[in-house]
Amino acid sequence: QVQLVESGGGLVQAGGSLRLSCAASGSIFSINEMDWYRQAPGKQRELVAGITSGGTTNYADSVKGRFTISRDNSQNTVYLQMNSLKPEDTAVYFCHTIAAGTKIPILLHYWGQGTQVTVSS
Repeated sequence: QVQLVESGGGLVQAGGSLRLSCAASGSIFSINEMDWYRQAPGKQRELVAGITSGGTTNYADSVKGRFTISRDNSQNTVYLQMNSLKPEDTAVYFCHTIAAGTKIPILLHYWGQGTQVTVSS
């Protein structure tokens, strides 16, 4: 019912910046929180940043001061501005939301397909 499509990943040198976008589409009734997770090879998926529908944000300690999450509720889109990137930020970044569709109006978890971010040293 709800599809998430990420964009904006790529290869960047250490110290550089990237901006990820994630657009939700489909038969959407409501969207609660929207988050970015990442998973590096051999590691567990971890929460990077989250934002509620009211705009309250939270960040992993490892990205505080470098990453900024924002959302456009009118476009059902969440962004992740990543500055001062480090090689350890290299991972597949996944968009996640808790949303309700119009056909099945209960809150469910939805994930995007992931976008690769590679930071070279």
